[in-house]
Amino acid sequence: MRSLTRLLGLLAVTSILSVEARASQILLIAGKPSHNPGQHEHNAGVLLLKKWLSQVPGVHVTAFLNGAWPDDSAVENADAIFVSCDGAEGHLAFQGDRAAAISKAAAHGTGLMFYHFAVEPPAQRGHPEMLNWIGAYFELNYSVNPAWEADILSLPQHPVTRGVKPFKIRDEWYYNMRLANNLRGFTPILIATPPPDTLSRPDGERSGNPDVRSKIGQPQCLAWVWERPEGGRGAGFCGGHYHRNLGDDNFRKVILNTLLWIAKVDIPPNGIEVTVTPVELKENWDPKAQAAK
Repeated sequence: MRSLTRLLGLLAVTSILSVEARASQILLIAGKPSHNPGQHEHNAGVLLLKKWLSQVPGVHVTAFLNGAWPDDSAVENADAIFVSCDGAEGHLAFQGDRAAAISKAAAHGTGLMFYHFAVEPPAQRGHPEMLNWIGAYFELNYSVNPAWEADILSLPQHPVTRGVKPFKIRDEWYYNMRLANNLRGFTPILIATPPPDTLSRPDGERSGNPDVRSKIGQPQCLAWVWERPEGGRGAGFCGGHYHRNLGDDNFRKVILNTLLWIAKVDIPPNGIEVTVTPVELKENWDPKAQAAK
């Protein structure tokens, strides 16, 4: 009888471990504090995403906060990696040998998503990698970063738009991304036409240039997904400056759906449906001295 009990216990443990082994591994990486309160809340945003994604069956989520970075084995074994951090020279993905580890994982099919400032690599490196990983990136003296109200009038038929309705929301929406030469597998998800006053600032690294001014009145891609030639998936999301926007049902659902999609997890017919309260949106903000805006 004792032997039978032990056997049943062993089978139960084996079953649990088998289910856990089959769970899709999603890594969420948050940068160090920056900007004013309520802006670039990398840690608070990642913790909310972890809370919501952990409700999805078959998904295991690990969060790395305050600029911490997973070791190479975790990167390689991840089904999806989401990065929310300040970009440019301080970009977390381009410190040391991290880009090489990400490229190795991407070649094996790991999904990658870069959020807001994280779509901007350093000025002089990381550009080919970003094109390969997600199909586009923010380029200095080409792309721009104005704050404006984007009116998303329609959405494409794609798994990441399940349950998402047209919406309008103000954010620091980057646009005029540098795109890959071959756009096979590239799908714009959020598209809006920036008003002319988004280019009211003098020309500068992120404020304006002749190329973007020649496109005034044209629709711009603000979020996209990318099916890489080797079979992995990537995504970029240009909004996210204002933490409060995670309170918008459609804004939030696009992000959550995209995270499942890059991990190759089935998205429910109406997308990931979660609720968030004003109290939750105020949780885990970084300690910052500036006044909230």
